Amino acid sequence: MMDWTDRHCRFFHRRVAPSALLYTEMVTTGAILHGDLEKLLGHDASEAPCILQLGGSEPEDLARAARIGMDWGYAGLNLNCGCPSERVQKGAFGACLMREPELVAECMSALRSADPQASVKHRIGVDGEDSLEGLLRFIEVVARSGCTTFVVHARTAILKGLSPKENREIPPLKPDLVREAKRAFPHLTVEYNGGITELAAGMALLSPSPEGLPGCDGLMLGRAAYHDPWILRRFERRLADLPEPSAEHDVAERVEVIDALEDYYQRELRRGVPAKTMARHWHGLFHGMPGARHWRRALSEGESPAATWAAMRRLARDPIETTEKSASPSSSHTTESAISVAESDTTRTNASQM
Repeated sequence: MMDWTDRHCRFFHRRVAPSALLYTEMVTTGAILHGDLEKLLGHDASEAPCILQLGGSEPEDLARAARIGMDWGYAGLNLNCGCPSERVQKGAFGACLMREPELVAECMSALRSADPQASVKHRIGVDGEDSLEGLLRFIEVVARSGCTTFVVHARTAILKGLSPKENREIPPLKPDLVREAKRAFPHLTVEYNGGITELAAGMALLSPSPEGLPGCDGLMLGRAAYHDPWILRRFERRLADLPEPSAEHDVAERVEVIDALEDYYQRELRRGVPAKTMARHWHGLFHGMPGARHWRRALSEGESPAATWAAMRRLARDPIETTEKSASPSSSHTTESAISVAESDTTRTNASQM
């Protein structure tokens, strides 16, 4: 999730899912030891609890970076042993570390010097080496470091021949291998990652399988939650045994998120953060709902969340007139004009709130 789950994304996801455990994008040890710490590690206190995910393979560097990260107020640390990108491979970390479980154990010992609960995220294997035996050996060796939490992406990583995007889609998911890992190590926390796009499928992974394999201890969602953030709210409701809300209540909950985003947006603008840098992560709030296209477009054009929502409401109040004028040959741009008028009003709103 590099370049995706930055501080602006996490602020948004925290409003969507108050009880979720959030993770940063992967930050390399070299960046932390030699880079701009405010840019790399700065975050809003309301993101807590948030885990700092590190990339690296030198135990000493990881120990130093871990101490720095914890000093910045993160709730914990995670070592990435799952990223298959070429630039990560060149740094000798990410998924290629699965070939060296003893080194990963040393790395985890280094992280645990700063966070005793540090976890590791990894694949089921690399380059076709995705046997149950290989997965269990990796976990067994790494667990000797004292690591007790393993987040397992249920695909192998093909380091040569597939792009990172293809590595998320082409290697088949093998959820039973993750369940088998939990059966083999009942005393460890084994969480599932990979391909979760629906509530029912995710919840099924938390329960024993029909074949008698145990359920996983937790779920990690990545790109599905980025594109459709409200799936996190749906999981929260289900896990808390809360009833599904009415359509009106569901919209009201999203509006509460907009209110929080607007305050954040205006504050960050005053700090010099470009509008699009923030808002590009918020496009999915109305995923699959009426008005979603306008929400995405207006945010992409630099409108504030509150102003965009106000324009959406004005358009929703007068859909018949807008449709009739759009159908008229002499008014082919009426819909665009209606949006432009609304957006002109929102520009004034922006100025008044700055």
